[in-house]
Amino acid sequence: MKINYQIEMERELVRIQREGRRPRLLLHSCCAPCSSAVLERLTPVFDIAVFFYNPNIAPEAEFQHRVAEQRRLIDGMPKDGRIELIPGEYDDAAFYAAAKGLEDVPEGGERCTRCFRLRLGRTAKLAAEQGFDYFTTTLSISPLKDAQRLNAIGAELSSRFGVPYLFSDFKKKNGYRRSCELSAEYGLYRQDYCGCVFSRRERDRRVTENNCQPIT
Repeated sequence: MKINYQIEMERELVRIQREGRRPRLLLHSCCAPCSSAVLERLTPVFDIAVFFYNPNIAPEAEFQHRVAEQRRLIDGMPKDGRIELIPGEYDDAAFYAAAKGLEDVPEGGERCTRCFRLRLGRTAKLAAEQGFDYFTTTLSISPLKDAQRLNAIGAELSSRFGVPYLFSDFKKKNGYRRSCELSAEYGLYRQDYCGCVFSRRERDRRVTENNCQPIT
C-alpha cells in the first residue's frame, strides 16, 4: 500500500511547531524552479541550507547556469527564516560511474534510482557532518518523480547516517502548480529535461518525433 508522504510531512511539521523548535534542514535542490514552492512551504518551520548537488547535469555550463538561478531565487524571495546556499561541486564522473551499464535504460528506471541515491546519499552525509536536524529533497515536487521511491531511499539513508529524513511528496496540494507560478513570478530558467545527457537524448527524440521545438 502506498504511503501518503504529504500527510506524513504535515504531521511532522505540526509536531515541530507545537514544540516551539526551529530545526535546521539540509534541502537537496534539483533546480531553482522546483525549490521555489518547497522553500515557500518550509521556511516558516525551518532554517534551511539549500544543497545544490546534481552531478547528473551536463554540460558544466548548464550546471553553472542552474546554480546561478538557485542563488538568484534565494536572494530574491521573501524569507520567514534563514536560507543559505551550499553549491555542490561539479562531479559528473560520479554520475557516470553510477549510471554505468544503464545508459540505454528508459528515463524513470534503475538509472534514475541510482542517481537519486547518489544525490541523496551525499546530502545525508553532509547533513550528518554538519549537524543538521533533518534532510530532504525537492525531487518529489515533479510529477515525473516517484515519491514512494524517493522516500524509501531517504529512510534508508536516514538509518545509515543518523539524521532524520523529512518525508514528503511536494507535488501534492498543488505543489507543482505553485512551483510553476513562482517560476513565472521570478522569471526562473526552466528546462524540460532533468539535466543528464540521457534525459536530454529522450527529450530530443520526442521533439523530433513530434516535429516541434524544444522548450528552453
